Amino acid sequence: MYVLNTWYVAAWSNEVDRKPVKRVICEQPLVLFRTQNGTPVALADRCAHRAFPLSEGRTIGDSIECGYHGFTYGEDGMCTKVPAQSTIPERAKVRKYPLVEKDGWIWAWMGDAELANPADVPDTHWMTDPEWATVTHSFHFKCRAGLIHDNLLDLTHESFLHKTTVGDDYIYEHGITVEVEGSVVSVDRLMPSVEAPPLYADTMDARGLFDRFHCTEFFVPNLHVLHSGITGEGKPRAEGYLIKVLNGITPIDERNSWYYYAFSRNFAVDDAQATEDLRVGLNTVLQEDADALEAQEIGMQSRPAGEFDVLIAQDGGVAKARRILSTLIKREQASDTARPVAGARA
Repeated sequence: MYVLNTWYVAAWSNEVDRKPVKRVICEQPLVLFRTQNGTPVALADRCAHRAFPLSEGRTIGDSIECGYHGFTYGEDGMCTKVPAQSTIPERAKVRKYPLVEKDGWIWAWMGDAELANPADVPDTHWMTDPEWATVTHSFHFKCRAGLIHDNLLDLTHESFLHKTTVGDDYIYEHGITVEVEGSVVSVDRLMPSVEAPPLYADTMDARGLFDRFHCTEFFVPNLHVLHSGITGEGKPRAEGYLIKVLNGITPIDERNSWYYYAFSRNFAVDDAQATEDLRVGLNTVLQEDADALEAQEIGMQSRPAGEFDVLIAQDGGVAKARRILSTLIKREQASDTARPVAGARA
């Protein structure tokens, strides 16, 4: 089950041009392309004629032509041409999805288009702010989105899974503070008087003891913003080396997810070698997560019915986020607003 009345990252801006691009979000196939003036468009990736994927076709002007029988659709999803005849059937149309392009990401609204409010797209301005340097990655995680959410809300796994990069034993030795505001869950951890983790120490040339911190803000159900960094012992966080880790989590289906990742920093902004070191190091971190969560997904599928996770104090954010997600799904199910059916004809 998915929350549909929300914005999900569909692609990086630089992934979408005139050539059609296929995406599947919440089991709904989309085709993305740009019009001649550069405006991104998302339509159901399924020709009304015989359900052939429009992503296998081509763009002509501001329209997309089906590569099977030439049905052509405008950016509004309405069929404008049927090569075999002059009249166009009334039902010859495909669904159009609202899009917002912001800070290098293209966001798609999967639910009721009338409820789509661009102002609800979370703030990710650090990715394009010249005062910050950014490294990006994209991963196909072979697991349900919920496992990624849990992983980001319980960072004690860093102590064990990421020992050579961002992990250290002291992480799990410090507790967390959990706050909830609306559908945003914040999990904060302060680790005073500790050494910087290997990846940060090398990049920042940070030696000695610091106060390390990370606060994960989960904008349920689509984005985690990790406010992280190190600062002098007893000093305000704002005075330290600051990091914003942006994690756009987009469900593909019940066992697969897109993971759009950006790591923005306010230090060594012009240091190309630091950027490359972080690109390589963070790719290692993400691959470790991908491998672990794929293994966890396999374990979940073989788990007996009625057997559930054993949660502990460190899972306070996980528990609260799960409740909010469940509430959002139940609210949509109970709503009179028509929910599009995955895989159904638009």
